[in-house]
Amino acid sequence: MNWEKLLSLKRFGDTTKRLRSEQDETRLGFEVDFDRIIFSDTFRSLQDKTQVVPLSKTDFVHTRLTHSLEVSVVARSLGRIVGKELLLKYPELKVKGYHANDFGAIAGAAALAHDIGNPPFGHSGEKAIGEYFKTGDGQKYKDQLTLKEWQDLIDFEGNANGFKILTESREGVVGGLRLSYATLGAFMKYPKESMPKKPSNHIVDKKFGIFQSDVSSFIDVVNDLGISKLRNDKDLAYNRHPLAFLVEAADDICYTIIDFEDGINMGLIEEEFALEYLINLVRDTINSEKYYQLTTKKDRLGYLRALAIGNLINEAVQVFLANETAILQGDFHKSLLDKCKYEAQINDILKISVEKIYRSKEVVEKEVAGYRILSDLLGVFIIAVNNKFENKASNYDKLVIRLLPENYQIEKESLYDRIFSVCSFISSMSDGYAILLNKKIKGEVL
Repeated sequence: MNWEKLLSLKRFGDTTKRLRSEQDETRLGFEVDFDRIIFSDTFRSLQDKTQVVPLSKTDFVHTRLTHSLEVSVVARSLGRIVGKELLLKYPELKVKGYHANDFGAIAGAAALAHDIGNPPFGHSGEKAIGEYFKTGDGQKYKDQLTLKEWQDLIDFEGNANGFKILTESREGVVGGLRLSYATLGAFMKYPKESMPKKPSNHIVDKKFGIFQSDVSSFIDVVNDLGISKLRNDKDLAYNRHPLAFLVEAADDICYTIIDFEDGINMGLIEEEFALEYLINLVRDTINSEKYYQLTTKKDRLGYLRALAIGNLINEAVQVFLANETAILQGDFHKSLLDKCKYEAQINDILKISVEKIYRSKEVVEKEVAGYRILSDLLGVFIIAVNNKFENKASNYDKLVIRLLPENYQIEKESLYDRIFSVCSFISSMSDGYAILLNKKIKGEVL
């Protein structure tokens, strides 16, 4: 892989190459990506999607939207710092018009979109959709689908759904958001299809990032970027775009530190106990005199959070630059933070977060409710859509279909596409809307 190809400004449908030297510096293509994401209705729905605690009414708690904005800021910093060093290493990039901020703009835009495909109710929402097909009423469709199509459904993946949202054409809208291929490449943490499932310990095989419906778009992107294949076999699995490591690091930094902070503010983690863990991340940089002058928990947490994020940014940059050649060659198989000197401290914080936050009674109760809500919605809409296609829709089915936005009412020839149309619709819902719509369908709200 080489950086000039990896920094491609190409967008879906382009017939001529976009040159960096010809870009309008006041409206740079990579910055346009950021704008298109932030003005999309799918991104706006993240304001009412779970990050830590589903449906929390606590002012402190982050949503997917605030989390995505924070991850974008961290990714932008990572990209700019790395970009500055890479331009010194590869001066030909500077000759062709590239700037350090380009790397930050790409990473920032990709990070902004990193959760755009996540369904309601956090990661349990992904599992709820998968379980509907694996163990619920959706099992009846298995024999009518290919093995890979079935795997897409039973392991429904927010990352793959995000790529679909960003790239899928619909009537009058070609190429989805039409982002630059560099940003799409940086967005893909798991550039592979759903099968084979976890064939190795390589980080790309941890999950998957492409549904069968989006394979052609995926191939177009990776070929243009010159991304190398992960394995020499017939299955689609590619190495990561190097900047995807920075996007992942930004996400890891934010959910490690900020989810932990949310847990403290919510009272799920004792302050004194928690501060000890955060201080372990900042011992080399903390100004003790300044710290002990802070009189409120909020200020103490804010100070430690800022220091911790800064330290982890510097660590991620150092690991990336030390391994940049191996990354370009496809020989780097871990996340950046898994190779940093704070790995043990990060794992300690994550362990506490799992025990005290992610498995807290409040979280579990609402995740259980989310399972039932999503299962009910999937059943009602998939049956209605299929009955309409087969010309046997009841009056109830016809009413249900009218609840779908216009772009989801377009009939699909294949069962796989019809099912995924419903899954995409339900995934686009906010937590609150999913609850309200489920109540309306049950006749509990008029």
